[in-house]
Amino acid sequence: MMISTKGRYAVRVLVELARHDRSELIPLKEIAEGQGISLKYLESIMSLLAKNRLVEGASGKGGGYHLVRNPDEYTLLEILKVTEGGIEPVACGAVEGEGCDKLKECATYPVWKELSELINDFLANKTLKDLLG
Repeated sequence: MMISTKGRYAVRVLVELARHDRSELIPLKEIAEGQGISLKYLESIMSLLAKNRLVEGASGKGGGYHLVRNPDEYTLLEILKVTEGGIEPVACGAVEGEGCDKLKECATYPVWKELSELINDFLANKTLKDLLG
């Protein structure tokens, strides 16, 4: 399992927004410059985050983005599920082995399932607030 740049950047951007008051709109250009992310790539990430109601945005003069909820209400698991589609160490773990004709005899599946649970539990217990320091 490897978390993509989209997932890593989304977490970084949300941490950046968490540093500000939720009533304050932070301009996309300011976020891009501060995080060293191209504006075009950041636009696609913010669009995804807004579509999934993790952020709200306003366009035009004075526009920008802000968090919808408090930083302690965002888990890393939630963010990475939005950007990555899921966090699984192996493909068979993504759907609890459904569709795998070897599941009943697979000696390794229990290990992958346990690893998946550990990863998901870890990420579910880390919030944006934890990353604020």
